[in-house]
Amino acid sequence: MNESEVAALDWQKGAGLLPAIVQHAGSGVVLMLGFMNREALERTLRERRVTFFSRTRGRLWTKGETSGNSIAVEAVTADCDRDTLLVLGRPAGPVCHTGAADCFHGQPHALATELAFLSRLEEIIAARIADQPDASYTAKLHAQGPSRIAQKVGEEGLEVALAAVGADDAAVISESADLLFHLLLLLKSRDRSLLDVVHELESRHAAKR
Repeated sequence: MNESEVAALDWQKGAGLLPAIVQHAGSGVVLMLGFMNREALERTLRERRVTFFSRTRGRLWTKGETSGNSIAVEAVTADCDRDTLLVLGRPAGPVCHTGAADCFHGQPHALATELAFLSRLEEIIAARIADQPDASYTAKLHAQGPSRIAQKVGEEGLEVALAAVGADDAAVISESADLLFHLLLLLKSRDRSLLDVVHELESRHAAKR
């Protein structure tokens, strides 16, 4: 969002305040709702951290200024009426003052939100590779190189096939989980991600229309 877009927002409708919905940029989970005046929005865009206008305190407050649980901003957009904001961000810790991950406790998760754990798993894999903990299977396998990882992908693919013809559904699910994990690790070893695979599938689907 640029300066002209900020100026074009409907600041009059809410007496200078716009509701701002904060959504997790990775999982899609709705984290919280706050209010921003123009100064809060400008600071949010400038510092890339969520800042609200507190109606209770009568001042700006940056999320996490006391708890340390800030929210890094990836994108801000307005709705069609230009009177509501959607903020995509990544929290540094629990968002809710109760210690919960979000302020909508027990919210039903859409299918896309459930599948977003694969993105979280990619982050975990990346962290294991970066931190190199002694007991990490992920770090040790990554250190052996793409050829060894590729071999594991082949082995796990075979395990899935064997489970599909000779075992129950629980075994198929378990072996498929192993295959997905090793595939994500293989992609990471080549500096690629599951999103690249999704884009390939989308392009194939579009080409067949």
